[in-house]
Amino acid sequence: MILMLLLIFSDWDYSLFVKPIDTPHFNEGSSHIQTDIKGGNDMQKITPCLLFDGKAEEAMNFYTSIFANSKTVSIMRYGEAGQGPKGTVMFAAFQLEGQDFIALNGGGSQFTFSPAISFFVNCETQEEIDELWEKLSESGESQGPGWLKDKYGVSWQIVPTILGELLNDPDPEKSQRVMNAMLQMGKIDIEKLKQAYEGQ
Repeated sequence: MILMLLLIFSDWDYSLFVKPIDTPHFNEGSSHIQTDIKGGNDMQKITPCLLFDGKAEEAMNFYTSIFANSKTVSIMRYGEAGQGPKGTVMFAAFQLEGQDFIALNGGGSQFTFSPAISFFVNCETQEEIDELWEKLSESGESQGPGWLKDKYGVSWQIVPTILGELLNDPDPEKSQRVMNAMLQMGKIDIEKLKQAYEGQ
């Protein structure tokens, strides 16, 4: 895995990545081109990097179409001498709700995602939960209370912000009722949590 990443980035001109450009640009002497810069060149300190089997651009477009305050930051594509077909994405940087992500193509099917790592999404309303759950679970599957796996194998936790408040109530009977109700759910239902909290 480490060797593969070293090979991918060995001839990368980093100066191209951090300087936004308006038109496709070929890096002379390199196997890559970079295009589609859409603003934002300051990356956060720690950025999740997701490895896809040829579907990095498709996955990025899928995620940015779902979350608000999201955008494509940059795309680097293979050139003539790249390890992938010319014009296909090697590397893509994007943001979801202001959070930086990297999508990388490579590795083949031997590297897959696991529920051991998931993205926790705080939701203020049931409408937000319903929308995100419906869109992210399309061609995916439920993995348990508040958890789902999308069609690319990435795991998400779609959780109402009120859940922590209810579970941390000083009354142990109330918090236990909320926990028991939650464990019976796939998609979280805020109203049912509140009813359990009230003992209804």
